[in-house]
Amino acid sequence: MVKVLFVCTGNICRSPTAEGVFRHLAGSAGFGGRVTADSAGTHSYHIGEPPDPRTQRAALARGVDLSALRARKVVTADFTRFDHILAMDHGHLAQLRRIAPAGATAALRLFLDDAAGLEGREVPDPYYGGPGGFEEVLDLCEAGSRGLLDRLMRESKFLIRESIG
Repeated sequence: MVKVLFVCTGNICRSPTAEGVFRHLAGSAGFGGRVTADSAGTHSYHIGEPPDPRTQRAALARGVDLSALRARKVVTADFTRFDHILAMDHGHLAQLRRIAPAGATAALRLFLDDAAGLEGREVPDPYYGGPGGFEEVLDLCEAGSRGLLDRLMRESKFLIRESIG
């Protein structure tokens, strides 16, 4: 089982979108039982809250239901519980590196680093913008999730065997 954590600021827009899109694409590709995903925020602003309603509407229009997700904050145990912790922007990545405990085993990187042509790019925060921002986040999460699935297939023999079988 490969475990992935997506991280943004408050865990109500970008990271739950990435979690939902990744789960959806992994399930569609037949890898749902081989990967698990979660999301968290670097801050505790929205702990226990569902994703922003605009985020939920945009995702649901693409067949991704985020309604069961609830915001949480990154905790120390995440750095050993997950194989990959993916930050939505450079600020999140820097903060994750600062709070990573000694002995952390999770690979830390930007989410879009696995998306061809989007390496080093950030997923912009749509919270203060209009509906177009939520659509852009979905587009980027789809690209990032596809890239991540490709990476996991290359790195993980059980995913490769699963896809061949």
